[in-house]
Amino acid sequence: MDIPERRNVVDANESWWRNAVIYQVYIRSFADGNGDGVGDVTGLRSRLRYLADLGVDAIWINPWYPSPLADGGYDVSDFRDVHPVYGTLGEAEQLIAEAHEAGLRVILDIVPNHTSDQHPWFQQALAAGPGSPERERYVFREGRGPDGSLPPNDWHAAFGGPTWTRTEDGQWYLHLFAPAQPDLNWDNPAVRDEFESILRFWFDRGVDGFRIDVAHGMVKDPALPDLGMSEFSVLAAEGQEDHPHWDREGVHDIFRGWRAIADDYPGGRVFVAEAHVRPGRLAAYLRKDELHTAFNFDFLKCPLESTELRKVIDRSITDLATVGAPATWVLSNHDETRHVTRYGRVYTGVTTPMRDQGHPSDHVLGTRRARAAALLTLALPGGAYIYQGEELGLPEVEDLPETALQDPTWERSGHTLRGRDGCRVPLPWSGDAPPFGFGEPGTTPWLPQPRDWKSYTVDSNQADPASMLHLYRAALRLRRTNAALRTEDFRWHDGPDGTLLFERGDGLLCMINLSYRPVPLPGGCSPLLVSGPLDGDGSLPPDTAAWLQRC
Repeated sequence: MDIPERRNVVDANESWWRNAVIYQVYIRSFADGNGDGVGDVTGLRSRLRYLADLGVDAIWINPWYPSPLADGGYDVSDFRDVHPVYGTLGEAEQLIAEAHEAGLRVILDIVPNHTSDQHPWFQQALAAGPGSPERERYVFREGRGPDGSLPPNDWHAAFGGPTWTRTEDGQWYLHLFAPAQPDLNWDNPAVRDEFESILRFWFDRGVDGFRIDVAHGMVKDPALPDLGMSEFSVLAAEGQEDHPHWDREGVHDIFRGWRAIADDYPGGRVFVAEAHVRPGRLAAYLRKDELHTAFNFDFLKCPLESTELRKVIDRSITDLATVGAPATWVLSNHDETRHVTRYGRVYTGVTTPMRDQGHPSDHVLGTRRARAAALLTLALPGGAYIYQGEELGLPEVEDLPETALQDPTWERSGHTLRGRDGCRVPLPWSGDAPPFGFGEPGTTPWLPQPRDWKSYTVDSNQADPASMLHLYRAALRLRRTNAALRTEDFRWHDGPDGTLLFERGDGLLCMINLSYRPVPLPGGCSPLLVSGPLDGDGSLPPDTAAWLQRC
């Protein structure tokens, strides 16, 4: 396939993010450049051409900062450096420059809700004791009960267990996630100043933006009231208004300050929110003086069913249009079961977080549906995200040995939830056996790869014209070159029951058949791209999508 010529991003439109396709790089599992079994900056640099040829506009790199890795790098001990296992700060700067030369922008993860318990600030807080300025950077409180031996409230942590851990001097500190991830106190000006400095540090090095981890959880009700819940729903406010630690109004003042910093830099620097909020609340994060875009978790979690999908698509576009923001669309990420596996189940949506294992999946059906969903996603107006490996058709690895599991959910849940490791297995690039080109022959990847993954390697995909990789490349090429797909114009058309049919621009239609029977294609149209073969009479089979051009 001919790949369109790429321009250096210095010359790109500053509104590039409104229609961008961004590729998520889970760096530990992308490519190992030094043979230690862990992905790194060197490995990523060696594969930039692959990403440029795929046709994406930017890469988002999961945390690469120094970290004890209690939660895959989301427990940061130094926000201004790169973990030695991944490389050096100098190598990171080279990566940013080389990505720009390849026409790729670079987005980093920023983790502002918490630090590692090994961060100098937290170590200083432990040493300084109760009432000290050092402790005011975090959320320390006295316990309840006559001797303070009970936690300050009844909150539950996202990875299981209470949100409080007691220190040796008797106080308790808050952690909405693992004990190794103490929450920062965003009412403290020192915290705000520090993170504004961190943003400038990376913007000065050419980074094009940040994905904000737990953007909706940074501000807490200072009274820390009880929730009165016996169980905890990960990251969600559960419909509760005035929730004491999710989606509080105070986050918006923080983000207005961050937006002002981004606007000081040329080239369209951007912020992307990870915000699990109630329906109708996401637009508040994307006002013109706050963040640019946000992940669309409603779309990711939606079952592959026409009525529900249309509701989510309509709500996403309509709600965000009130603040002039584009929607984004995503099928998988590093926290959810890969969609090839989800779509092979009876229920195709995301169930209770990290509880999907054990439900059988029809891999052939899931792959067929995933191909159709890819064309649906990439035809919608706004931005889109691709999680590494979905362009290869990778399924979830649900049979990792218990001894290999590293997600803190496994331990914190008392070995009842296997966690997210199954979607984080290192990528297969080439060859017939592990490590499948992830590292040099003989390398042992940090998570074991299934031995039957040889059919999913990049080389295997490239050799098969009907592969998932070729489908993604073709869709991304059309998305880049077809004028209709570069507009924000979108309108529905009536189609047969169980289908979705919409038009972009002047004459490009997308149709997906989610019914149980073949349906005729709209008259007067010729197929541009289909997710699978049409029936002999030219009709669209079940679980298949097509891009069509009006004749």
